[in-house]
Amino acid sequence: SSASTAITCFTRGLDLRKGTEDVLCPANCPLWQFYVFGDGVYASLSSVCGAAIHSGVITNTGGAVRVQTLPGQENYRAVNANGIQSQVLSRWASSFSVTAGTTNTALEAVGRSVSTARPSTGKRPKKTLDKKAGNKDCKADIAFLIDGSYNIGQRRFNLQKNFVGKVAVMLGIGTEGPHVGVVQASEYPKIEFYLKNFTATKEVLFAIKELGFRGGNSNTGKALKYTAQKFFSLENGARKGIPKIIVVFLDGWPSDDLEEAGIVAREFGVNVFIVSVAKPTTEELGMVQDIGFVDKAVCRNNGFFSYQMPTWFGTTKYVKPLVQKLCSHEQMLCSKTCYNSVNIGFLIDGSSSIGESNFRLVLEFVSNVAKAFEISDIGSKVAAVQFTYNQRTEFSFTDYVTKEKVLSAIRNIHYMSGGTATGDAISFTTRNVFGPVKDGPNKNFLIVLTDGQSYDDVRGPAAAAQKAGITMFSVGVAWAPLDDLKDMASEPRESHTFFTREFTGLETMVPDIIRGICKDYLDSKQ
Repeated sequence: SSASTAITCFTRGLDLRKGTEDVLCPANCPLWQFYVFGDGVYASLSSVCGAAIHSGVITNTGGAVRVQTLPGQENYRAVNANGIQSQVLSRWASSFSVTAGTTNTALEAVGRSVSTARPSTGKRPKKTLDKKAGNKDCKADIAFLIDGSYNIGQRRFNLQKNFVGKVAVMLGIGTEGPHVGVVQASEYPKIEFYLKNFTATKEVLFAIKELGFRGGNSNTGKALKYTAQKFFSLENGARKGIPKIIVVFLDGWPSDDLEEAGIVAREFGVNVFIVSVAKPTTEELGMVQDIGFVDKAVCRNNGFFSYQMPTWFGTTKYVKPLVQKLCSHEQMLCSKTCYNSVNIGFLIDGSSSIGESNFRLVLEFVSNVAKAFEISDIGSKVAAVQFTYNQRTEFSFTDYVTKEKVLSAIRNIHYMSGGTATGDAISFTTRNVFGPVKDGPNKNFLIVLTDGQSYDDVRGPAAAAQKAGITMFSVGVAWAPLDDLKDMASEPRESHTFFTREFTGLETMVPDIIRGICKDYLDSKQ
């Protein structure tokens, strides 16, 4: 006969692939951690070794077991036997029975998982795409806020860990993909590990497996507020420009108020998802402090941020839809701030009247404004056009997706020198620079910098740009006529028009321009 497969204390019937399989259970499995459903015939989500001890086939010293796969059934019974309390289960898709196995050819049980204990087929494993980098299409910093209260209890707590582990695997954790951490909610919140601690799926799975159940009241509100305020700092591994997400797992209902915590999370730019399991029944609703707790805690009450599972059993089918939500960065409405959700175009006068040294001061102004924003492939973007009578796109919104590269590109802009045709330049920029991004999620801004009178009309091109959804700021220096500046600026013109006699005065305008962009952004979201 073939050798028995060494399994762990927690290998379930559904983890085995064959109709009949000989396995070897290790010694000293903790009896209180076993999940067993049924008596004699066990639901396949039961622990194999737990079922073998429960049925008397082996003792806690371990041993060989033969596992026979059986069809699913209804009404698995709860029976206390040999130190293990099995549980009731109304229905399950498959079952198994256990009998004594043969030991003469058994491998030594070392607690390996089923997959690692199998003999090699000699085939080389398929190469995965840059496993270390992770899923680059899923940019997110995620805190799993797990329920560690007496509401959930030890057994369901372990099923919850199992589900979180499956979600972590499907996310594709990696250096350039999602990063995750875990906070446990109970009487007091406890950060189990931060985003910076692990950037490989294997490490995260091990850390989740090692989590201990804390018990206590379900103070989810306190834990959510604490997580929003403390978890996502740069020193703890949060990344600039990456959506911040808290996935709250809630078994039943919270013992405290979630509304204030939800407000705090939104203020901190955190997207809160609630995964509720075993919602309160009609009879239990009287015990719930606020029956609208889910709607008040989530990022937006639009259905996207709330997720329901009827029970902790059979949760595999819920993994993929949840992961798809967590990876939909364009839906992370609470991450959207003026700093990470704008396109800023700079239209820079390169006419002869400016001169090389003043042109450097203009570029310094452009850099200082750009520096304030979170530039990334899913965040804010910057473009620059220089103009005289002609126009030159120095770089477009899609050329550089990091702040460092944008600032470097600004430094490397060469002064053109020539006449001043600002109207033509606005039309060129509206068409060629903003045209390709006009249907994108970011709000569009154009900052026009000029030091003199334009040889052409500016009012018509500026009106067309604003009609195309571009908010315009005009910044004039030296001989720039105030009428031209106001004609180009968006309404209210007073707050979108800036002027300084000297080029050195540009530096003092930087905070007001940034504040103006943020005010316009927020006003557009009302």
